Amino acid sequence: MSFAGILKDEDVAAALKDCAAADSFNYKNFFAKVGLSAKTPEDIKKAFFVIDQDKSGFIEEDELKLFLQTFSAGARALTDAETKAFLKAGDADGDGMIGVDEFALLVKA
Repeated sequence: MSFAGILKDEDVAAALKDCAAADSFNYKNFFAKVGLSAKTPEDIKKAFFVIDQDKSGFIEEDELKLFLQTFSAGARALTDAETKAFLKAGDADGDGMIGVDEFALLVKA
């Protein structure tokens, strides 16, 4: 499964270019630039299940580290600091993972 039909390739490319440098990732800017924050709840759920690589129903820290690579195989991994900040922002219940509802809130934040 990919983001085809959910996001435009040119939006994904522009968003990835904006955070190509280490420690430049900002989830709010990324979700806005890639167009996800303007999508329907159904499309946001579809995107969640693309990012949830192991199909556990949660996005764990190791999946967040490789978050950008789910958009493009050549993208960089997030730094440890970026990964931890992203997880902290999305993990509303403190279980160390981001569920689908937490993800939807994060995208719309």
